[in-house]
Amino acid sequence: MDIDISDILASVSPPSVSPSLLDLQSLTRAFIAERVAPSLLPYPSALMTRVLARIAAQIELVEHETGKVDPRANFRLVVLQTEVERWKYLVRALLRARIAKLADYPLFYLEDAEVSGRLSAAERQYLGARQGLLGEHYAVAFLGQFPAGLRRLDDASGGVRMVDRPDEEAAVFVRCLRDIGPVRVEGTDTEADMRRGDVWVMRWSVVREWWENGDVELI
Repeated sequence: MDIDISDILASVSPPSVSPSLLDLQSLTRAFIAERVAPSLLPYPSALMTRVLARIAAQIELVEHETGKVDPRANFRLVVLQTEVERWKYLVRALLRARIAKLADYPLFYLEDAEVSGRLSAAERQYLGARQGLLGEHYAVAFLGQFPAGLRRLDDASGGVRMVDRPDEEAAVFVRCLRDIGPVRVEGTDTEADMRRGDVWVMRWSVVREWWENGDVELI
């Protein structure tokens, strides 16, 4: 009896994960992380490029399949449409979470060069246009009646800045993806032994670097 070596390898090798599923998982994690983190996270440019291209291809395929009389084709069309809607929902949810943060702290994300680098080109354009319109509205509504020295929305005189900032000390839930080891909680004698699979509640300012390095994920 002939035995195909590929059949043997398939029986002992773990099933491969399709790029589409990997992107879907990455998009879901990006959405959850953006909604949980108190500050804006870097825009996932490469992931969004692949996702939007996949959505466009799926929509084109749905349009091509529409109108066929084959029942199997109609069922496939329903599956494709459902899949497209799932992708579109996650994209919209991710962008809405980001826009909400931009609306809460517009001047902070416009002024700080480091954090403005987390924005996409479209987000920078949107934020600049939005703040320009708001600035004109405030000037006409009430700022024009103030003395010239009190009209700035980003005034920092007296050591007090008017620009609101995200709360970097807010608590977030994280799951350890790797062993981090003992971590001393600042200001206390408590030491946390963070191991893979553990779930912790910690300040965002503490775990942010670990999230950026892929040691933890936001949940």
